[in-house]
Amino acid sequence: MGFSSEWLALREPADHVARDASLLQRVADFVGPQATVLDLGSGTGSTVRAFQRVDTGQWRWRFVDSDPVLLAEATSRHAGAEAHVMNLQDLEDLPLNGVSLVTASALLDLMPDRWIAALAQRLASAQIPFYAALNYNGDMRWLPVLTQDKAIRDAFNRHQNTDKGIGVATGAASAQVTQSRFEEHGFQVYLAESPWVLDPKEQTLQRDLLGGIAQAADEMGAVAAPHWLEEREACLATGQTVIGHTDVLALPSAQSLD
Repeated sequence: MGFSSEWLALREPADHVARDASLLQRVADFVGPQATVLDLGSGTGSTVRAFQRVDTGQWRWRFVDSDPVLLAEATSRHAGAEAHVMNLQDLEDLPLNGVSLVTASALLDLMPDRWIAALAQRLASAQIPFYAALNYNGDMRWLPVLTQDKAIRDAFNRHQNTDKGIGVATGAASAQVTQSRFEEHGFQVYLAESPWVLDPKEQTLQRDLLGGIAQAADEMGAVAAPHWLEEREACLATGQTVIGHTDVLALPSAQSLD
């Protein structure tokens, strides 16, 4: 389930543009200027940089990731942040003491339902809000339209529900599963759409993305995937890619925004 720093750097600008700005601001307003924030699957610290768009005052960050190389880059880029190398399966070991908010980015669609349910229970016990952005939601569209687009998308979405190393992933249903599991524990949950809309300026990102989509579809038996990839790459100079995501904010009911 690991990712290279090169891929994370390539996708970061698109991630920052895609995040729902109003939900990001609501998170910052709710938490306030003095907070300790725990970031799950933090990678190189992209979530911190996303929050630089809004005024977060003196937030202190705790990074949690299983990759020590990514964590070393994160702490080198964000002085004063804590780094915790740990397996995300070990939710009982999360360093939640003094934490005001837990965040995650592009993570929940890789995680199983039982993990999300356990996280909801853990955060409910501590009465800590949760903000998770950029969860893939199954929407994938291109211009120009090609005959095999739907077949490739459907195969890719089936691949998203395979085991990513921690159990069968929720994939495209991750935002809805998260909403249900957190509501079961008394949270008020807010959803906002955060799609990537990629045009020819992002050809490098699109090329890497298309390669990954085609490989996943091929693994699920989509025999047309190699030819589809060739056709799609030929469209990069003029085409557009839309990848749907959903951002989630879950607040303990006593702390809801309404």
